[in-house]
Amino acid sequence: MLDDTLFLFLEGYGWLPGLRRRTPGQVVHTRLLGRRAVGLCGPEAARFFYDEDHVVRHPALPEPVKSTLVGHGAVHTLDGVDHRVRKAMFMSLLTGEGVASLVTHTEAAWDEAVGSWAGGRHVVLFDEAAKVLTRGVCQWAGIPLDSADVPALAADLTAAVDGFGSGGPRHWRARLARARREAWLGNLVRRIREGAITAPPGSALDVVTRHRDADGKLLDPRVAAVELLNVIRPTVAVCWFLTFAAHAMHRWPAHHAALRDGDAAFAEAFAQEVRRFYPFAPFVAGKAVRELSWAGERIPEGCLVLLDIYGQNHDSRLWKEPYTFDPTRFMGRHIGAYDLIPQGGGDLATGHRCPGEEITKALLQALTMRLASLNYDVPPQDLAISLRRIPARPASGFLMAVPSRLISTRPASSLQG
Repeated sequence: MLDDTLFLFLEGYGWLPGLRRRTPGQVVHTRLLGRRAVGLCGPEAARFFYDEDHVVRHPALPEPVKSTLVGHGAVHTLDGVDHRVRKAMFMSLLTGEGVASLVTHTEAAWDEAVGSWAGGRHVVLFDEAAKVLTRGVCQWAGIPLDSADVPALAADLTAAVDGFGSGGPRHWRARLARARREAWLGNLVRRIREGAITAPPGSALDVVTRHRDADGKLLDPRVAAVELLNVIRPTVAVCWFLTFAAHAMHRWPAHHAALRDGDAAFAEAFAQEVRRFYPFAPFVAGKAVRELSWAGERIPEGCLVLLDIYGQNHDSRLWKEPYTFDPTRFMGRHIGAYDLIPQGGGDLATGHRCPGEEITKALLQALTMRLASLNYDVPPQDLAISLRRIPARPASGFLMAVPSRLISTRPASSLQG
């Protein structure tokens, strides 16, 4: 069996769905990074994948992903009780009141930033949103950050995400960015533990610095830095989804009016459809803990198990007209824990579903409504989204021209530029 790694890099998000289309059964057999692998798709496959009696995550994450996106020793690399104890720390920060507080900080950062965009000059929404999110999450997390340092930190945090699915310069920029920020935050943790500085009580900086794992020990300062980055880095990654939201409003302007008018229910549905329709993670991987069987086919012990996220989010058996952007599909519809999986599936509290998912949805909803209320024009640009690029994004980053009058009173159709 030939190794398919090169074809993954060449085909991007279409690689695993393409293999599945060419396979008569429900299980794709292939090789990836020199290892035997199987590909699965669908809600029942997701339920199978997220059962730790079947699949574990810690041996499956490749070194390039650990060195860019998640970090060595991160919660993503743990299983069993170690994972549950570490995950509980994230849940204490990223659910409930923590969500509302982070949204409030980020909205304030947005409102402060938009004044500097006015005057008709072109701004890149992707870059500006990254800076807004960086400022908001660091203020919320209790991480000291001078205003002058925001652009560099935002650039490093987006670079760490941008390089996880690539080779070449993007990948090496991601490695350097993560190493630089782990060193910065690790030093911050050491200074707090030495009593040189204090962290705001109850802040993410305070909670991670004081956290004790299942063995009762404090996190090593480097691992604490990794987990602090795993609070702020995914928050800043919402700039991908916000840029996709702008793309959707521009391409389908009929959705703009309801968002501009502050229809919260529609904004929530719109955010869900952005997360379903647009590409981010192509798949997730785990390792078969023992000899398994799925859909009547054998999965050998130690085999890589790939869950096709992009394929499932565009599966016509689950979503009517899946390549049509339609937020109304989420209006009044119950979404099962294994149906919509752009940030993983299963139980949020105990499983490997992303603990920042509620943050992502809340921030995307809030900032999309703020963006819709902004008076801006869309100049000619390259808004193509290549499915060969992981993670995908509009080529231009979404250029906007914001005139002096910030709040729109024009009909949504006039915002197309």
